[in-house]
Amino acid sequence: MDIIAQIDRWAEVYPHKVAHKSGGQTLTYKELFHQSNKLADYLSRTLPDDNSPIVILGHKQIEMTVGFIASIKAGHPYIPLESYFPEQRVQTVVDTAQAILVLTVEKIREVLDTEKENPNFRIHERKPDDPWYIIFTSGSTGNPKGVVIPRSNLENFLNWTLPEHEINENDSIILGQAPFTFDVSILDLYCSLYRAGTLVSVTNDEIQNLKELFNTFRHSSATMWVSTPSFARLCLMDHAFNESMIPTLRRFWLAGEALAPEICTELLKRFPKTVLWNAYGPTEATVATTSVEITPEIIAKYNPLPIGYAMPGTQILIHDKEGKTVPDGERGEIIITGPNVSPGYINRPDLTERAFFELNGQRAYHTGDWGRYKDGMVFYEGRIDFQIKLHGYRIEIGDIEANLHALSNVQDAVVTPVMKDEHTDHLIAFVILKSKTGASDFETMQAMKKELGTRVPEYMIPRRFVFLNEFPMTSNGKADRRKLLENIL
Repeated sequence: MDIIAQIDRWAEVYPHKVAHKSGGQTLTYKELFHQSNKLADYLSRTLPDDNSPIVILGHKQIEMTVGFIASIKAGHPYIPLESYFPEQRVQTVVDTAQAILVLTVEKIREVLDTEKENPNFRIHERKPDDPWYIIFTSGSTGNPKGVVIPRSNLENFLNWTLPEHEINENDSIILGQAPFTFDVSILDLYCSLYRAGTLVSVTNDEIQNLKELFNTFRHSSATMWVSTPSFARLCLMDHAFNESMIPTLRRFWLAGEALAPEICTELLKRFPKTVLWNAYGPTEATVATTSVEITPEIIAKYNPLPIGYAMPGTQILIHDKEGKTVPDGERGEIIITGPNVSPGYINRPDLTERAFFELNGQRAYHTGDWGRYKDGMVFYEGRIDFQIKLHGYRIEIGDIEANLHALSNVQDAVVTPVMKDEHTDHLIAFVILKSKTGASDFETMQAMKKELGTRVPEYMIPRRFVFLNEFPMTSNGKADRRKLLENIL
């Protein structure tokens, strides 16, 4: 499977077909071919040939797609980052990954406007083990960690996903909610591009305005919907969200967090001609590892819903604390082993050694998730540690706490998730201040949110702050998170 060659081929077969649509912009396959070649040639001439990663900074613009493909053509893996990320967070990623360049959307436009296309440009071949992309996720120490995904992992994922979800040439329009920093977007992007389909990206501005969002839906002609369950739940709050809004839709693919049965029931009721799939997989295992179609029969029989069956060539094992496989029906840690598992975190051998290992000659990964087998399917049962999923984003509670502790007037801080319908609804920060400022709690909270926003992305900022003089403690001398929540809920 030559992903780049296949995408480039569509420039000849379907030159005027739209490859990516976002925020009123469109990018055809012919434009993607010529623009990515022009940018790749510029990168090849101005950067060393050392396989160093390139950061692509933006928010779902068509130029980001050009940047991704151009980086690969020039022989560099790419790191997608959101333009609204704090400058300090971006710099931490650049330093950790030893990125050779930060390529903004504005810079891409400048290069495309000023450079001439080189007809003799030669694409840099990516070997199976060469990194293709690097996704940074939240880290418990307060610093994000970069998951390296090689070409072979991406190919393995596409070889499974394309036939399973009947993503066929020239008839697939994928509606994608996830930002490019969230690896669910890998399905959106490459499944559409590989099959000469169209990716319709939903922007943050549209998500904040239901009228604009639904207008995008109506004009999308989407055949496949890819999102987190939280986004689907948001759309379902308006009864106008139904089959008449997207009559072409034939498939939902939901992943990134636990899927509630009532979401499935309502989606199938409002879109009776669609099928609905639930998928599971951490970033470290290349987008998804298990999947299952959620039918009315499945909904009636199971709660929580299953996350399904492992993809071909991959194993899902349930291990106890000693690393031994538990019998079916018993709970343990979900272990993923197979060709979809990442080789590790970029430039962090300590974290890689802790999370990855070899099992039966293949790479394996400790997910930190509770799970069990039942009726041949895997069921997810929450986190073992303090990692959560909020609106599809994977967040280490320790990451937020570490950044709270770094704020100017924080003596101690504890962050806890608030659950609703078996998923994380929002976060609360309990804070002990170094000194009283004379401001109200509301004013102090707003100032603290603003200061924290210079260190972490907006989705990691707790919704509510509670200021205390001391924390209730457990018998082993730690803050009692359960009592903290009991006192305010």
